[in-house]
Amino acid sequence: MEAIERYIAQHRLQPGDPLPTESEFCTFLGVSRSSVREAIRQLQALEIVSVHQGRGAFVGEMTLRPFVKSVLLRCSVSPDSIEALRQVIVLRRVLDRGIAQDVVAVFADTRNDDLHDLVNAMEEKARRNESFVEEDIAFHSGLLRPLDNLLMGQLVGAMWRIHMEALPSLHQSPGDMLDTALAHRAMLLAIEAGNVNAYLDAVNAHYQPLEDLLSQQ
Repeated sequence: MEAIERYIAQHRLQPGDPLPTESEFCTFLGVSRSSVREAIRQLQALEIVSVHQGRGAFVGEMTLRPFVKSVLLRCSVSPDSIEALRQVIVLRRVLDRGIAQDVVAVFADTRNDDLHDLVNAMEEKARRNESFVEEDIAFHSGLLRPLDNLLMGQLVGAMWRIHMEALPSLHQSPGDMLDTALAHRAMLLAIEAGNVNAYLDAVNAHYQPLEDLLSQQ
């Protein structure tokens, strides 16, 4: 597995690029075909390699889905699922705060109607006591897109999915949901105004209702 990973790195292969055949890898690495097949099978599970019947092996998408599955399993077997979720939220907050300077630099003195539409939808749904999960991830993805940082986007998206899927049956009050929606608007207005401190305050307000709810469990 490590030798195939090194081959991908040394040749700077990108997702979708073809890999050598099993026979070629056997020759390169001096190992048996069964060893190559097992290595490819394990790398396929990690999305580092993708195998297409009749076409061969290719560099995989290399997403963070395996990471998400692993963390979700850890949350599910944790003796304290509430604490596990709290740790996920802490990490999400750290990531959101960590990109503050970059996000403000990109969005300062701009107007972003698509993000305002998402926030409007969040507030409307919150007032109807409806979930706004899709709008939430679309909002955060929209903040990251101009940064042109694929890894950051994947990591934030992964932590968001872990957060949503690991969320136990906690009932947020309509007031808490509205506070969360309003925090998104405050985040957006802060970055458009170029105000880093206001953005950081809004990030804290974003997570506060859920942290308060978890502290009551």
